[in-house]
Amino acid sequence: MEKKLYRSNDRKVFGVCGGIAEYFGWDPTVIRILWVVFTLSGGSGAVFYLIAALLMDNRPDYVSRYEDQ
Repeated sequence: MEKKLYRSNDRKVFGVCGGIAEYFGWDPTVIRILWVVFTLSGGSGAVFYLIAALLMDNRPDYVSRYEDQ
């Protein structure tokens, strides 16, 4: 089975950092800390995060907390 990069169901904002961590088998906290470092050192982290949030798909088993309301 081919691995695919999805946004995580365990979301803090858009699930990008959690999805990257799941894909590589890393701790999501490490990815989130790296994202903060890149964001604070010139703002490139914020730009890449927004691009990733637009390009990455939701997991097939994702259920929005706003559905059925």
